[in-house]
Parts: sequence; structure tokens; C-alpha cells
Amino acid sequence: MKKQFVVFGLGRFGGSLVKEFHSIGVEVMAIDKDESKIDEYAAFATHAVVANGIDEMSLKSLGVRNFDVAFVSLGDDIEASILTCLLLKEMGVPQVWAKAQNMYHHKVLEKVGVDRVIHPERDMAQRIAHHIASEKIIDYIQLSEEYSIVEIVASRKIDKKSLMDLDIRAKYRCNIIGIQRGKDINVAPLAEEQIRQGDTLIVIGHNKDIAKLEAQGV
Repeated sequence: MKKQFVVFGLGRFGGSLVKEFHSIGVEVMAIDKDESKIDEYAAFATHAVVANGIDEMSLKSLGVRNFDVAFVSLGDDIEASILTCLLLKEMGVPQVWAKAQNMYHHKVLEKVGVDRVIHPERDMAQRIAHHIASEKIIDYIQLSEEYSIVEIVASRKIDKKSLMDLDIRAKYRCNIIGIQRGKDINVAPLAEEQIRQGDTLIVIGHNKDIAKLEAQGV
């Protein structure tokens, strides 16, 4: 059974999310109190509805409690964002993700039980900074303040060496959780797996350990 998604707020982030779901063939309900926004994104949503996220009766009539994941992106209206998230959690929506405007907003969203708080501009800035500052890192995802997942291009230095030969876990306290070669991805590679120059290594670890691995190991 396919998951069902609903997006509250069709600003830049929410609207882009609806379009992206549409592009990959995922059904999504779009909700905004601005009728012009609904008109703009109706072609990309399975259902597009003019509604207020803090109106409990409206949410119940739309069957929002039956959705698997709700995304709340209500622009600068922090109060509406918090109240909508609170209602969704009280209604029993399994996963509520919300866009935060600042760290105060972030903390309050966590307090009301939001499952994941998103900072699109900050997160993208981090990914761009790590990519542009390194010749090897091609993507970066922050898991917490201390841990990340990065994609690193394998250099000639480790060409034809196996994971066992490199012993990255012992030397750098990082784990290679995947190897991409062309369009093929090897998830959870075995210790005997040989790395080729140009492979993309998917690495998880502490930020300091990843930096050390990037500088010395690959």
C-alpha cells in the first residue's frame, strides 16, 4: 500500500515539495488557505484544497488523520505552524515534518512532538559549502550537530584496494555504508569489496573523523 502525503502551505518550499512528489508519481494532497496558491498547484496535487491548518473540523473532514506523513510549511506564520503541528499530532498522524523559521521555532516544534524539523535554506547552504570547499566531497547530509553522511569520490590512492585493506573503521572510526559505481549502488559492501578510482563512497561518521578521512585516507 502506497504511503499518503499531505502538504500544508504552498510557499516556495511547500510548493516545490508538491511538484517533486508529482514528478516521481507520488500522490499528495495540497492544502493552503490562499485560493490563488491552490489554483497554482492544483495540477501537481492529487487533491488541492483551500483550508486553514488550525481549523480542526476542516482537518477531520478532509481525513487528514489517515495520511502517513504531513509536511507543514506555513511561511512566516510561526503560530499557525505550531498549532497545525499540534493538531496533527493530537489527531494521530504518524509522521509530522515541519519547516522551521529559526531555532526558537525549531525548539517549540520539537516540544509539540514534530518528528522532523527542516531548515531548507540552512541545510542547502551546508551542503553547498561542504561541496565547494572540498575536491572530494560531492554531497553532504547532516544527521545531527556531530554526525553526517557524505559522498566522497575515491582517488587513485585507494584504487583496487579492498575495504579490508583500508580498514577505515579502525583507522578513522567511519563506516562505508555504500559504494556507487556508475549507476550501480552496492549497499552494505563486504570487506572483500574492491574500490576503484572514481567510485562514490557513502560514508557515515563523526564530522571530525570524516574530515580526517577526507584529508588522509581516500
